[in-house]
Amino acid sequence: MSYQLSSSEGGFYVEVDAVFLGRDLLVTCTGGDRPHIGAVAVAHSRPDPADPDKITAAADIICLSGHREDDLARAAALKLCKDLGCTVTVVAGMHWHHIDREGIDQVVANVERLIERLQDVLDVGAGNDDA
Repeated sequence: MSYQLSSSEGGFYVEVDAVFLGRDLLVTCTGGDRPHIGAVAVAHSRPDPADPDKITAAADIICLSGHREDDLARAAALKLCKDLGCTVTVVAGMHWHHIDREGIDQVVANVERLIERLQDVLDVGAGNDDA
């Protein structure tokens, strides 16, 4: 099953698509004038180095030179991994010509809200009531 969510708050259209690959989740975050692949983050569960009895998440990042989606991809992958307890890969690539700081902040807020909405959809879809 796949999921598609979008937002255009502030005039900045962003789309999040998600599909399970077995138990793992693949998410794409795209938008703007030129959707592309700018960064990839893979988050996975692991024992907490400070407390081996506790599970935490770590992420590996690939960011193409000149792109700035790495923080956004990393945050989304870690958030979903911690919530779902599975490996999560987030591919992010968005570009707007002549975007200013306020626009970038709006895009980040749009993506964060979409990731939260995705969490809600996936929790409901999985019948998870303890979220």
